[in-house]
Amino acid sequence: MDIFRKTAENMTMHIIVDGYNLIRQSDVLRRYERISLEEGRRALVLNLARYRKMRGHRITVVFDGWEGGSPTEERDRAGGVEIIYSRLGEKADEVIKRLLQTASEEIMVVTSDREIAVFAERRGKTAIASPAFAERLERSAAESFPADAPGAEDADEEERTGMKKKGPSRRLSKQKRAALARLRKL
Repeated sequence: MDIFRKTAENMTMHIIVDGYNLIRQSDVLRRYERISLEEGRRALVLNLARYRKMRGHRITVVFDGWEGGSPTEERDRAGGVEIIYSRLGEKADEVIKRLLQTASEEIMVVTSDREIAVFAERRGKTAIASPAFAERLERSAAESFPADAPGAEDADEEERTGMKKKGPSRRLSKQKRAALARLRKL
């Protein structure tokens, strides 16, 4: 009756994204932001929606509204991605911290803001740097195209040429192994 057993690969997580932080850390998304702030947000949400569809994770993206936003926090949804705009006078960092404090589910925070990353890790959550997640987003976008599409490369070629490692193995700490297991789910 292995059909009913949950495995780590089948479980989903909640990914909370520091929106402007990710846009400004990604070369691709930064190009859209140069056109306009709205274009940068739209491109990010489209990429996250595609990623959510492929991976099945719940995704929330938080944008700063503290300088020119609404007096109340605004929420929207596009492509299955929850979008939160912080209220006037409140930074996205504060919204993300609030979400982390109230959540009991498995959460991964995407940010390059060290303060938020430390805050998340102290609460048993995982943080991934924005450039690393941007790379995963771009890779998943490439995976969504057919393998026989023009310009598609043989990804296995690099794996076949690798050398087998030699020497004593070094085991990571339990906390680092757990964090790596969560990252592999992405």
